[in-house]
Amino acid sequence: MTTSFPTRNLGRGGPAVPALGLGLMGMSDFYGTADRTESLHTIRRAIDAGVTFLDTGDFYGSGHNELLLAEILRTVPREDVFIAVKFGALRDASGGFVGVDTRPASTKNFLAMTLRRLGTDYVDLYQPARLDPTVPIEETVGAIGDMLDSGHVRHIGLSEVGAATLKQAVAERPVASLQIEYSLLSRGIEDAILPAARELGVAVNAYGVLSRGLLSGRWRPDTGPDTGNAAKTGAADFRSHLPRFEGENLAHNLSLVDALRKIADDKGVSVAQLAIAWVLARGEDILPLIGARTRARLDEALGGVRLVLDPQDIAAIERAVPKGAAAGDRYGEGQMAMLDSEHTAGGTP
Repeated sequence: MTTSFPTRNLGRGGPAVPALGLGLMGMSDFYGTADRTESLHTIRRAIDAGVTFLDTGDFYGSGHNELLLAEILRTVPREDVFIAVKFGALRDASGGFVGVDTRPASTKNFLAMTLRRLGTDYVDLYQPARLDPTVPIEETVGAIGDMLDSGHVRHIGLSEVGAATLKQAVAERPVASLQIEYSLLSRGIEDAILPAARELGVAVNAYGVLSRGLLSGRWRPDTGPDTGNAAKTGAADFRSHLPRFEGENLAHNLSLVDALRKIADDKGVSVAQLAIAWVLARGEDILPLIGARTRARLDEALGGVRLVLDPQDIAAIERAVPKGAAAGDRYGEGQMAMLDSEHTAGGTP
């Protein structure tokens, strides 16, 4: 296994983890059908490259994603990988979302099922996927803390919460990281959430660094990513319901990508690599997650880690895609309403 991959600390005084993590969600859900064999090869290649931070959720494919990861865990020493798990999102038999539940008893029950599916006796990072408006965050964090005390959880994380909620949680138990969307097209956390996380010593685990493919450099307005598979924009792909991928919004956003492409071409890199390098350059406390579903896309992302941007590069990138330049919200109206990070004091308006 490669040991020279760059690392960053997961929060103030936290463990060293790879500077880039692999998000497994798309291997089970949301982006159309994934190839199981290719998914397993991609996870294996990531580990071999030193990308041992693997992010999953118990609701990704309603357990499928954890079972997929379990196949890999049977082939590597458990201590060689860092497993992050999100929980709390409720789904029905048709795959629809029916609510959020982070009550203490439910939290402990979800973890018990996760451990059984993964075939392990602990997870490294455990985090509610969304804030449950009916449960004080102190109660949820306290329940995870109980499981930390018992050794079944190593570190506590949160996802998509605002600055005020983050401060409440940290007052109850140490929080290692906040998973939240952050990219050239989604910079709202810079106003209040990122400063609060830095004040509290909480790392930012940035997802959506390629804005669900918009910043991949391969998206086309007629068929989606230029993979030759128009079905990727069908009903099974949730991007077909996201405002940034609709009509004039999409045309505007792709014009921003075209501006980035000029910079990328001048540097001899891809748009995706440029976007990943920009997020990495935002601070040593930011750890990007990339959702590569194939070995080719993973290899491309690894090139972004090796790309070093100087101040002139960063200035050029931010002129091409100014803060707030994206057209359309990052989720649909219903999902946006569920985001504490968007709607509480200290959130991202």
